[in-house]
Amino acid sequence: MKSIILCGGQGTRIRGVDDNVPKPMIPIGQLPILWHIMKSYAAAGHQEFVLCLGYKSHVIKEFFINYDAFTADFTISLGRRKEIEFHSDVPESNWRVTLAETGLDAMTGARISRVRKYIGDENFMITYGDGLSNVNFDELINFHRLHGKIVTVTGVRPPGRFGEMEIDDSGLITEFNEKPQATGGRISGGFFVCSPRLFDYLDDYEGLVFEQEPMRQLVSDQQIMVYKHDGFWQCMDTFRDYQMLNRLWNTDKAPWKTWA
Repeated sequence: MKSIILCGGQGTRIRGVDDNVPKPMIPIGQLPILWHIMKSYAAAGHQEFVLCLGYKSHVIKEFFINYDAFTADFTISLGRRKEIEFHSDVPESNWRVTLAETGLDAMTGARISRVRKYIGDENFMITYGDGLSNVNFDELINFHRLHGKIVTVTGVRPPGRFGEMEIDDSGLITEFNEKPQATGGRISGGFFVCSPRLFDYLDDYEGLVFEQEPMRQLVSDQQIMVYKHDGFWQCMDTFRDYQMLNRLWNTDKAPWKTWA
């Protein structure tokens, strides 16, 4: 199943981490968060991607054009006719990535509409280029197929804003969680599964926000369902989020790492 990843926004809330790259290219470890998202999909067998580009799209294009050089060992013979010998195949050699220019200022609904020609007539997935999860894709897709509606959205519980302490009767702290999940309502965590009928709710208007009028109309038409995910989910909106995700990765505690 093809996966659309929205990569065109400017990421104004996380300015200062790396202003030279678009938000999906901000690194977790040595590789961009976009790579981590794609690895999660690929680990579940979904290796066809359509990237909706906008702000600083050339950075994302250069990464994939030079992917082997960025991720593998090679020997280069310098001179007028450069020869490059790569010493291994990259694990991602089966990925098929379409990089689509969807406009510098286009909103999410317009971006999705503008890549319709790359999707075809089958179900597809959508997510954002700044959010990680250990969602079970097989269960998510099966849930979508069973209910038969146009859209499934993954509903998650957002991380809490404050640390949470567990205390025994004597007052001794027995556990401290820096950013536990909230226990209230769910929010959209991205990781949508969609019927191609979704495109009937979208158009090319640059200001069309997928999460506003199209979503409201889908709700009105009773054509959207929520897949409840109680596992890990985290977006990278702030410098603190960036630090936390990198800390998890660098200490081998990344819950989204579902690949070997």
